[in-house]
Amino acid sequence: MRNTAKITTAVLAAGALTFGLTACGSDNGSSSSSDSSGPLVVAASPTPHAEILNYIKDNLAKKAGLDLEVKEFTDYVTPNTATEDGSVDANYFQNQPYLDDFNKKNGTHIVPVVTVHLEPLGLYSHKVKSADALKSGATIAVPNDSVNEARALKLLAANGLITLKDGVGNEATPSDITKNPKNLKFKELEAAQTPRSLDDVDAAVINGNYAIEADLKPAEDALVLESAKDNPYGNFLAVKDGNEDDPRVKKLAKLLTSDEVKKFIEDKYDGSVIASF
Repeated sequence: MRNTAKITTAVLAAGALTFGLTACGSDNGSSSSSDSSGPLVVAASPTPHAEILNYIKDNLAKKAGLDLEVKEFTDYVTPNTATEDGSVDANYFQNQPYLDDFNKKNGTHIVPVVTVHLEPLGLYSHKVKSADALKSGATIAVPNDSVNEARALKLLAANGLITLKDGVGNEATPSDITKNPKNLKFKELEAAQTPRSLDDVDAAVINGNYAIEADLKPAEDALVLESAKDNPYGNFLAVKDGNEDDPRVKKLAKLLTSDEVKKFIEDKYDGSVIASF
């Protein structure tokens, strides 16, 4: 049986509160005193991150001499706060633009170790079969965190649905739209809620992990899908600054970028998750 802890919303809230309390009385430095003698505890989104980690745990870790424990989180905040305060040793769920924004806004010191895969962002709908079929005034759900909202708007712009201001970066919002020929309206939701909105909106831009959890197949079901070419949104293993040389972290980084894991990703996700190594 997999040793995977599924974290409830209440526990997530408690964890976030604990972080806030401990941060007030802790050293703000970036060094960490992780105990490398115990199991490596990694926070991860359930799909595909925890699935990939559990494949390693069940098939590769013992031979590599790695004691791996996987904790699942359903939000995009607690894995970083837990890594910062030492509740977990590492996390695997995010991309560089998101991490840069998170560190800046929260004063955290999380750093990437190794990039593993890309989950293409996609536009989905229960009401139309193509993006061109969206009617004037259609409502599109988008993630409400700054990086993923910008990413969603850039996806729509890349497919001709809207035009954004020249040079707009990872902080783009609907106010940066310069042309909107279909007069699209935007409903900002927590990223995890976007799949559940599909019956209430005309379409939704959904992160790859949440799409897969909702039994959507990005490679088949998305009306439009991010290109993998030159994509800056690869997901990586991350730790608190100073823990990159933990021998357990190095072992996991090597396993995450192994031929066995690449084959697992290709076989299980069939193009909906793309290995980045």
